[in-house]
Amino acid sequence: MGKTEKITGIILAGGRGTRMGGVDKGFVLLQNQPLIQHVVSRLKHQVDEIIINANREIAQYQALGLTVLQDKTPDFIGPLAGLHLGLTHSKHTYVLTVPCDSPYLPPDLAQRLLYALIENNADIAVASSDGYAHPVFCLCKKESLLSLNDYLAKDGRKVSAWQKSLAYVDVDFSDCSEAFINLNTTEDICNLELQLKNG
Repeated sequence: MGKTEKITGIILAGGRGTRMGGVDKGFVLLQNQPLIQHVVSRLKHQVDEIIINANREIAQYQALGLTVLQDKTPDFIGPLAGLHLGLTHSKHTYVLTVPCDSPYLPPDLAQRLLYALIENNADIAVASSDGYAHPVFCLCKKESLLSLNDYLAKDGRKVSAWQKSLAYVDVDFSDCSEAFINLNTTEDICNLELQLKNG
């Protein structure tokens, strides 16, 4: 499979950061670099376009030189809002989503998800590791927007429930489980810094 399939990457940075003391997670520092910068560095070699979904610190995100889109939905609906924006504004056939707090996402994430999606003739491919799905690490066809519009119109809010309503394939990344560690609190960041220092 050649790299003729073009992919838009959406970085989900629209959360409220409640467990991080209300600060914008994307600009929390890890090894003296904001988390968003780590993610962009990992993602830029895997996709043809990057969009950031953010609802705060808009100017700071725009300073990265990337398209920044804010939620259009009036109430906070979580990751589905960012996914909806990505599917709406993507220039390309495939859309990959990743969270802004995944500094070590796999360098072959897009490639492996795309391969599985095409091999299985699926609409959406979702990363998993050690038996657990990671719904915000997914790749789907842009045409999935119609299904998501319907789901949101019926007040659906659960990412995995919408994903599993499509032709769905699970892609095992147990060989790099550490890439999916959740950095939800300042303690999580400190622990990761210690691990890297003692590495």
